[in-house]
Amino acid sequence: MRIDLSTSRLEEYAPTEAKPAPAGSADVSGPPVRSAAARHPHDDAPDSASDFARLAALEEGPERDAVRDELVTAWLPMAHRIAGRFRDRGENIEDLRQVAAVGLVKAIDRFDPSRGAFESYAVPTITGEVKRHFRDRMWALRVPRRVQELRNKVRVARRDLTQNPGAPEPTTAEIAAHAGLTEDEVAAGMEAMESFSTLSLDAELSSADDNYSLADTLGDSDSSFDVVVDREAAKEGLRRLPERERNILYMRFFEDMTQNRIADQLGISQMHVSRLITRSCARVRDEALGDRTRSAPGDGGPGAA
Repeated sequence: MRIDLSTSRLEEYAPTEAKPAPAGSADVSGPPVRSAAARHPHDDAPDSASDFARLAALEEGPERDAVRDELVTAWLPMAHRIAGRFRDRGENIEDLRQVAAVGLVKAIDRFDPSRGAFESYAVPTITGEVKRHFRDRMWALRVPRRVQELRNKVRVARRDLTQNPGAPEPTTAEIAAHAGLTEDEVAAGMEAMESFSTLSLDAELSSADDNYSLADTLGDSDSSFDVVVDREAAKEGLRRLPERERNILYMRFFEDMTQNRIADQLGISQMHVSRLITRSCARVRDEALGDRTRSAPGDGGPGAA
């Protein structure tokens, strides 16, 4: 069996024997030959009932895979037609055709020939797959599904209210009344309409004379704020330290003295200075974090040295 790649249709589905009769003539030699267009509402809907029955009867294997591939090829033009309905919604048509093809494969795999015609099952399946693609993949900002549905209702209501030439832009109250929504829901839907696409940070501001971009208007994180927060958090813990330990911390961290110099100045060992610094820092940190358990007096407490 040969596949015509230019039309993505199987040649066996193209009517080759019967030719259309001239207008006004009738074929009285026998029953009329019904074309695919006569059997189905669209020209891209082939008569493949026998192949679906065959597919359902086959076990998993190469033969079943071949029949399945033939059905996909035969019905692919219909999937492309459905994808074409969404071509003006901001997505590349080739990507939409790929999504529609995925929906077609799902429809073929799930179709039960005993339930009716394939087209009546495939069309909503493929359409739903394309709509899910827009819902899940095309939003520049992720919004809840409820808000996405509000956006669709608002969009349809606006289209209905402005379809007459010269019709003014409807108000929020008019959209709410037409769509059966509250004005707050309409406002949420209007905001969601702006979330479908985003503006690049490199976009130049139209009112700027010095070629400022949107990114130039955004602030940067200032690490100094973290320093201020840390200092304020440590203040109370430092005040509670014994005077000698406060002096040791001041000499170490503000005057940048070594532990040996501190030890010589206070007349204690360098190891003792190290333990006092470690213990004092731990106490201040714990109090700043709200945990006072390590600052409780005991063996080796602040007043032990």
